[in-house]
Amino acid sequence: MTDAGDEGEVAAGIRGELRYAVGVAGRRGEGVRSDTWVSVEPRQSGGIEIDLKSRVEPYYGDAIRQQITALLEGLGVRDARVEVEDTGALPFVIAARVETAVRRAGIEPSGDGRPPLEVDLPPPSARDRLRRSRLYLPGNEPKFFMSAGLYEPDGIILDLEDSVHPDEKDAARLLVRNALRTVDFQAAERMVRINQLPLGLEDLDAVVPERPDLILIPKTEAVEQVEEVDARVLELLGSEDQSVWLMPILETALGIERAFDIGRASERVVALTIGLEDYAADLGVPRSADGAESAYARKRLVNAAKAAGAQAIDSVYGQVDDLDGLREWGERGRRLGFEGMGCVHPRQIPVIHEAFAPSSAEIERSRKIVEAFEAAQAEGLGVVSLGSKMIDPPVVEQALRVVERARAAGLVPGGDSEAPPTDERAEDAGL
Repeated sequence: MTDAGDEGEVAAGIRGELRYAVGVAGRRGEGVRSDTWVSVEPRQSGGIEIDLKSRVEPYYGDAIRQQITALLEGLGVRDARVEVEDTGALPFVIAARVETAVRRAGIEPSGDGRPPLEVDLPPPSARDRLRRSRLYLPGNEPKFFMSAGLYEPDGIILDLEDSVHPDEKDAARLLVRNALRTVDFQAAERMVRINQLPLGLEDLDAVVPERPDLILIPKTEAVEQVEEVDARVLELLGSEDQSVWLMPILETALGIERAFDIGRASERVVALTIGLEDYAADLGVPRSADGAESAYARKRLVNAAKAAGAQAIDSVYGQVDDLDGLREWGERGRRLGFEGMGCVHPRQIPVIHEAFAPSSAEIERSRKIVEAFEAAQAEGLGVVSLGSKMIDPPVVEQALRVVERARAAGLVPGGDSEAPPTDERAEDAGL
C-alpha cells in the first residue's frame, strides 16, 4: 500500500526568518515498482544534498545522483535537500518526479526539465489508418508504459483524465510529456486523452510539442470545444501542420445529438468515439450486457461520423475476463459500422482485432469482385459482372474497402503499397 500523504504532498514551515516549502512527488510503499518518490526542500545555501534509497543502488546509484543534480541545476535549483526512494524507475520517470516536486515546492523552473529525445519520432499517422484497438494506459503509472507496444495495439492512449487522481494531474502531465520523448511504443499510434477544458489546455501545452499522433477530447458536447483545442494545437505547432489529429469523445445525450457538427468542426477530426459509462449515467440508467440503453446513441454516432468523413470508434468493454462477450460486442459493433474500440487490458487486443477483421468468406468474395472490376477496367468496360450477376458500383466500392482493410491488417498479401487508397480507386472507376 502507498503511504498516506506520499502523493501530491506540499509541506510548509518556518525556520527562523526563513519560510520554506517541501515539494513531494511520486510513489513509494509496498507494491510500487518502476517509480520514484522524491522530496525536494529548497535551501539558501549548501548545494545539492541527496539522500538516496534505491533497489538498484549498487548498479545505478551514482548515475541517479548525477541525473538529479544535473536536472535540479538545469531547473535553476542550486541549493536543496533531496530525499529519494527509488523502485527501479527509468530516467524519464525520475526526471518527471523531480520536476514535479520542484514545482510543488513553489519554484517556477528557469530551465527545461525535459529529458533528451531518445526515440526517432515516427512519421505522422495516416488519417484513415487502422484504429481497431486503442489501449488505455493510466498517465501516472509508468510501470505500464514500456511494454505497451509489445502487445501490438493499433494505438496506445496515455490517459490524463479519468484514470488520474485530481491531485496528480500535474504529475501525470509531466510524466506523459517525458514518455513521448523517450518510450518506444512500436507501431502503435501515440494518443493522449487530455482533461476536460479548460484544464485540458494545460495538457496540450505540455504534450503537443512532443508530437503525439492524436488527442482525445473528453466530454465533448459542442463545436466550440473542438475549435478551442484545434486553435491551441495550431498555436503550439506554429504552422498549418495537420500531423496531430483529434478524436472527440461523446459521453452525454447532448454530445450525441450534436455528433455531426462535432465531427466536422475541424479538419483534424479523424474519428468520433463514445463513452458509454458516462452516457448511461447521463441518461440515468445502468449499463446492460446487450447495450440496449445505448443502441440509439451508437447508431447515431456511426451515421454522424460517416457523414462527416470520420471513423466511428466504439467504447471500451469493461469485463476484462469475458473474452467471449468482448468478441460478440466487437462483432456487433463492426456490423453497425464501427471500425474499432477501446480496451483496458492487453488480453483484449487480439480478440478485438479478430472481431473487427473481415471474415475469410468476406475477403474471398470481395477479392473476386475486385478482380472482376479490374478486368472490366482493363477491357474498358463500364459494367462489372461476376459470373452471370451484374455488380452494382456500391458493391464494388464496398469490396474495395474490404480488400484494403484486409491488406492493412495483414490478412492478405500485398500491403498498402500495392494498391492506391480505396477512395482513389473508386473515383477512378467513376463510383
